[in-house]
Amino acid sequence: MSVPEAKVLCHIDDIEEGASKGFLENDAGHDLFFVVKRKGELYAWRNACPHVEGAPMAWRKDAYMDAKKVHVTCHAHGALFESKTGLCVQGPCLGKTLEKMPIRIDAKGVVSILLTDIH
Repeated sequence: MSVPEAKVLCHIDDIEEGASKGFLENDAGHDLFFVVKRKGELYAWRNACPHVEGAPMAWRKDAYMDAKKVHVTCHAHGALFESKTGLCVQGPCLGKTLEKMPIRIDAKGVVSILLTDIH
């Protein structure tokens, strides 16, 4: 049985507190998912607003957070999501959640994702 291949994304320190960073662009140039750093923890979400299936959320590269760097924002629909849980707390998809992506952080702070986890 083969071991799934891991894709290294970045180092944990490459994402500033309150910031976000997108990874693995698709053919249209949109990130497949993004990672948010909040209170020293990393949370990864698929770049797809639950209001409109598959709609990318950032208005420019890595711009997934609101101006206060508290909530993930869908700039197309104005929805706000909790960065830790992915729960929509304001906007047209109230009560729905973003799709969580399973990232891994090793002892040296290297952030990666298994390629089998990307669909």
